[in-house]
Amino acid sequence: MFRNYIKIAWRSLKKQPFFTFLNTFGLAVGMAGGLLISLYIYDELSYDKMFPDAERIHRVNNNIKFGGDEREFAVTPAPMAEVLKSDFSEIELVTRFRTRGSALVRKADDLANVKEEHTTYVDPSFFEMFGVSLLAGDATTALKDPNTLVLTRTAAEKHFPIDNAVGQNMVLNNEENFTIVGVIEDFPQNSFLRGYTVFEAMAGYEDAVVGNWGSNNYQTFIKLLPTVNADQIQEQLRGLLGKYVIPGVQQFMPGITEAQFKASGNHLIFSTIPLTDIHLNSHKVGEMSANNDIQSIYILTFIAIFLLILASVNFMNLSTAHSLKRAKEVGVRKTLGSNKRNLVRQFLVESGLVALLAMVLAMVLAVVALPFFNDLADKDIEIPFGSPVFWLILFASVMVLGLFSGSYPAFFMSRFKPAAVLKGGNGGSVGGGKIRNSLVVFQFAISVFLIISTLVVYQQLKYIQGKDLGFSKDQVLIVNDVFTAGDKASSFKEQVEQLGFVESATMSSYFPTPSSRSDTTFRPDTDKNSAESAVNMQTWGVDYDYISTMDFELVAGRGFDRSYGNDSTAIILNETATRIMNLSPQEALGKRYTPDFDSENPTYYTVIGVLKDFHIASLKEDIDAVSLHLEDGAYAMAVRIKAGDFANAIAQIEAVWNTIVPGEPFDYYFMEDAFNDIYVSEQRLGNIFIIFTLLSLLIACLGLFGLAAFNAQKRTKEIGVRKVLGASVGQVAYALTVDFLKLVVLAILVALPIGWYAMNRWLEDFSYRIDIPWWVFGLASFIAVLISVITVSYQSIKAALVNPVKSLRTE
Repeated sequence: MFRNYIKIAWRSLKKQPFFTFLNTFGLAVGMAGGLLISLYIYDELSYDKMFPDAERIHRVNNNIKFGGDEREFAVTPAPMAEVLKSDFSEIELVTRFRTRGSALVRKADDLANVKEEHTTYVDPSFFEMFGVSLLAGDATTALKDPNTLVLTRTAAEKHFPIDNAVGQNMVLNNEENFTIVGVIEDFPQNSFLRGYTVFEAMAGYEDAVVGNWGSNNYQTFIKLLPTVNADQIQEQLRGLLGKYVIPGVQQFMPGITEAQFKASGNHLIFSTIPLTDIHLNSHKVGEMSANNDIQSIYILTFIAIFLLILASVNFMNLSTAHSLKRAKEVGVRKTLGSNKRNLVRQFLVESGLVALLAMVLAMVLAVVALPFFNDLADKDIEIPFGSPVFWLILFASVMVLGLFSGSYPAFFMSRFKPAAVLKGGNGGSVGGGKIRNSLVVFQFAISVFLIISTLVVYQQLKYIQGKDLGFSKDQVLIVNDVFTAGDKASSFKEQVEQLGFVESATMSSYFPTPSSRSDTTFRPDTDKNSAESAVNMQTWGVDYDYISTMDFELVAGRGFDRSYGNDSTAIILNETATRIMNLSPQEALGKRYTPDFDSENPTYYTVIGVLKDFHIASLKEDIDAVSLHLEDGAYAMAVRIKAGDFANAIAQIEAVWNTIVPGEPFDYYFMEDAFNDIYVSEQRLGNIFIIFTLLSLLIACLGLFGLAAFNAQKRTKEIGVRKVLGASVGQVAYALTVDFLKLVVLAILVALPIGWYAMNRWLEDFSYRIDIPWWVFGLASFIAVLISVITVSYQSIKAALVNPVKSLRTE
């Protein structure tokens, strides 16, 4: 019987190639889109699950409000690790990372450096904690001695074969000598350690053994005992404030107590987050790698579901509309003894066969589109053809989709009354007009919602890129690693400034785009111990030309000036810092602050100027308090270049670099590019919205095209009568089109409030955001109407142009 169902289904599909193509291609597009998004979501959800016992590993977080500043940190104080080992019997292992950014690496007997972008100090328990095996070396002794390091395979092979790596001497940043004690495999892209290539022994880092509870620089990971739940240690973690942190801070602020600290509105809360939750649920200060947002996963999940539902609705719509042609077939079958159950099975087998054909086509589309999708999403996703689980899930999904798509048409057509349909009647509402119209409304409501979402995302990105940031990011080239020039750094700057296309240059380790960050707590000269008067600010070391090169605006006072001999003890604040101090910019001038809490002879810094607030991070975040002071020993140099031939400008700066520090890599980037990189996830989301909005519109239009063709065919006699009675082609086309436009307008009315609500929720993540303009909804509505008119009008005009004599002969 099943073979008979298959044979009849195949014959039925071959008899109606146009209908079969629309159904198959619509389902295939939805399946291909759903498959690609599913692979992306699976990749995102797989982060850090490759580590053994990953479910027992957690990171300690630190939420601090102090000195007018509140921030959530992914880092903790250095002594936290020892306290966790000694005071928490629930913890099996503890390890720390202390990231140090990029480093120049070379063999001891080489002159040329290789730049490694991500390096970190790490405790020797790292290997046991994360189950990391060594390709060369001994994991039981690796990184226990100072001045030793472990390289990944890729980093080691830049210098020598990994079999010869252990025991080799390396020089970091031209001054630090290390011995290689091991080589490990590269970490996968779905790990928080992706990109890290150099792991240095924490034992050689002095700050790691200093008991400073006031400084937060260490990523601290714990592995809980198998029987322990993370909730069991949260209360004890919160108790560390009074037990360790306050006594530790009293070394610098003798008068501070826990009660006073809390009474001033401050707090410090230690907590944990599972390792496997970090990538999608953590966006704190001090993350080791860039993380994604769980919201983007929710959005993509909804898009995938929408695509599949759209494809299924398309199938239902076309099948029920096409049912009029098969009404007599059902009548004959019932007359010859077929019962409702057999008919339902027949039609479900048909829909299952369409789903299988669609799956084959969807796999072809997915394979072709995957390289473009990987480029769009910055992924390296592969379709796991060799995985039996993948094929099992795929076939199960296809069968469910086929049954879901075919269920309504099957039960609908099986209800036809044979006597009515064989007499030429409608068989009991043949065609399912109300249901079909509802499905059209649903399809276009989703499409309009996606159009609104795409427009809002791009308007927010346009707002971000055009917003006044408080500084000029355009035409600013950042040259990294100027510290390698040593005492020749000033000469490098001077020679670059003499180039004709250079407007100005400045050296610093701190820039508004992603760079070094350093927080310091200051107190006024009028108060030595009170936590209430403490001010927490980022402290940036700069040179005399920093403010002019960055194009900052002074709202009070002056900038650093070489003619003033005492500017070495001067600071310049931003407006946010003065607000935290409860002072106006003018009132802040002349005030003195010091970071020295425990010194009998503290160094006081005098406020000489106040800058207009400028953004130093994503516009999702509020502006932090910042202070600038003069400092030598910069990491990088910013060069403001005149408009013109940038390639030639870079080449000339590189030529100067090569004369000052020959053999050192010339590493640079444009500040504008670094700024745009902050919003790369939003840009990707916008691009993904565009792609899948187009796919949803394609699927909806395929369905509308098929319905319009069917509608024109069903009304052939009516069209002929209208034309005989004098109706023009335009009038006939209008009559055929207007019914569909009513459905599209209804879909727009449904989608507009949903789109407004959803995108306002998305915009809440930004501290600085747009108000959704009215024209976004108008443009989305216009696009939907225009596409539907173009789709329907082709079939309507084609039907209207048919000779009425032929039309009247068809029935």
